[in-house]
Amino acid sequence: MTPDPADRKPLYLQLAEQLRELIESGALKGGDAVPPEREIAEFTGVSRVTVRKSLEQLVNAGLLTQRPGAGTFVTRRIQQPLSALMGFSEDMRARGYEPGSIWLGKRMAGASPDEAMAMGMAPGAPVLRLKRIRTADGEPLAIETAVISRRDLASPELVKDSFYEALKERGLLPVRALQRIRARMATTQEAELLHLVQPSAILEIERRSFLADGRILEVTFSCYRADLYDFVVELRTSAERD
Repeated sequence: MTPDPADRKPLYLQLAEQLRELIESGALKGGDAVPPEREIAEFTGVSRVTVRKSLEQLVNAGLLTQRPGAGTFVTRRIQQPLSALMGFSEDMRARGYEPGSIWLGKRMAGASPDEAMAMGMAPGAPVLRLKRIRTADGEPLAIETAVISRRDLASPELVKDSFYEALKERGLLPVRALQRIRARMATTQEAELLHLVQPSAILEIERRSFLADGRILEVTFSCYRADLYDFVVELRTSAERD
């Protein structure tokens, strides 16, 4: 990992690109500590100012995370395939993370106009609204608001840690879902809850889940950290091509 004198790019960009290659190749994995600026400077033969600018480039790109008093670490990104339908807790455990929730609200309410439209019910119809911050190993990943008809879950106390476990216990597992994803800037409140520095982008997701008979079971509105979460889609060619 040394700059190329023949390369006309600034030294800090060369170093940033080499560090990026180490991260993307897996040589540096999510959660790994990056050597201190002094060690990188001695190893590469560049100044600490150059090293600092290189690290800042990767922090701004979301590839590195700086923790005051602890150092600089490779950001742990989570890749979520869009072809699988599973709950957050199940998905995180399958990846080796410990899922968690910070509850912001669990209550019965009347469906808002947006919720009613998404659920296919009348505005004001009784629903259970669950709002929480979803975490992995204590790191906030998303703000999630799930809405379900009162006839399917009659009390907030029926949901403990896993919403999908509560549904499973009542034989109400969805068989398919439709998701709409768009990028936008986080609000001040969202940035505070997700530990983001403003301005920051988030991924806003609306998911409608369906039972086998075609009935909408629940609608979830989520805001995911764009610096930690990647949604991955596998594309295949059709059997017939022009």
